[in-house]
Amino acid sequence: MNEWPPGWTGDSRGGYGRGSAGRPESARTMRHIQRGGGDSGYGGYGGGPYRAEPPMPPGMSPHRPAVPGQRGYDYDDYADDGYNTGQVYGGGRGGGDGYDPYGRPAPNWRRRFKIGTLTLLVVFLGVSIATYFWADSKLDREVDLSKVIERPEAGSGTNYLIVGSDSREGMSAAEKRKLHTGSAEGKRTDSMMILHVGDNGSTMVSLPRDSDVEIPSFRGSESGKLFPNEGRHTKLNAAYAEDGPELLVRTVEANTGLRIDHYAEIGFGGFAKIVDSVGGVEMDIPKGFKDEKSGADFKSGTQTLNGEQALAFVRTRYALPGSDLDRTKNQQKFLAALANQTATPSTVLNPFKLYPTMGAGLDTLIVDKEMGLFDLAEMFWAMKGVTGGDGKSMNMPISGNTPNGNLQWDRTKVKQLVQQLKNDEKVTVTSNR
Repeated sequence: MNEWPPGWTGDSRGGYGRGSAGRPESARTMRHIQRGGGDSGYGGYGGGPYRAEPPMPPGMSPHRPAVPGQRGYDYDDYADDGYNTGQVYGGGRGGGDGYDPYGRPAPNWRRRFKIGTLTLLVVFLGVSIATYFWADSKLDREVDLSKVIERPEAGSGTNYLIVGSDSREGMSAAEKRKLHTGSAEGKRTDSMMILHVGDNGSTMVSLPRDSDVEIPSFRGSESGKLFPNEGRHTKLNAAYAEDGPELLVRTVEANTGLRIDHYAEIGFGGFAKIVDSVGGVEMDIPKGFKDEKSGADFKSGTQTLNGEQALAFVRTRYALPGSDLDRTKNQQKFLAALANQTATPSTVLNPFKLYPTMGAGLDTLIVDKEMGLFDLAEMFWAMKGVTGGDGKSMNMPISGNTPNGNLQWDRTKVKQLVQQLKNDEKVTVTSNR
């Protein structure tokens, strides 16, 4: 009996047919090539002739269990032999050299990184440009400094006149009650400061609202009429009440001899909204005080002030021993805390805090016609530097009181201070009170 499977003979065990018998269909279709040595009996890369594989019985598959008693069809034997039913070796590149089995090239990560970086840069520039035009459109440039006459010569550096007004514009009746602002018509100045920005450090000089000044000749901001100097003396904040920012700038320049380059003003409502937009401002209050007029009611210690409390803090003067002079010190102290808390990565890099903060300030900010966003940024960063200890903050030097109760400036010190600011020198003048 022939023990060999059909189609086999004793002479055909070493290979197929030698011209006498064809190879099985499976072998013709899936020729096996081993990347091995020559004496393995396999052809291909290792050299040597191809070794014919025995044909499979009908219904038999290398992936099915071997039939008992049939030699050479065990699954493990085929696995050990490297038999492959789905891939022809030697024809393509493997995945180890940057190609996948289908011949696709590996991702070019350097190119993808460059494209991603360029995309982020374009998005960043687009957002920045859009933000700039949005913020610039919100600036209310209604103060015309060209109407100010007889101006002093400009010195070195830049001088800003920063004004906090009691404007209630845009506030509802409920907001006025909540913020204890009253309902007076018009607007007056609650605080005035000169901020000098120069190469030798920045200096902030508070101008008490009760300072005694002479109202100089001026041209009406609305009527254009020229009003001569009558030698009239009054409180500094009365100049603003009489003819607005232009007369206030004219009065400050005439009484100091210092040219004002830019003007910035913010009202009650805007101030409170800025504080609320940054989540409140932390303050250390050494001694508690209470004032019914401003609504202030503070205990000593560190505490976080919301918009309503912050406004009461900077407005209070009747409950303080030094009245308006002590109030200006509190205003500078609060501005230090506000600037240091606002100009932080947590605010600048967080659009959910940055845009509400900018919107709250720009909505009620009034500036001169020549002031741009870069000027506004310079002013803000200079304020942050001064109040943070990188510059000097002081009150205008006071020598006493006038017969009508106004605060009299120390003219000798004021002249020296103005000269140092004009020459952009380090300020050595100190205030007496």
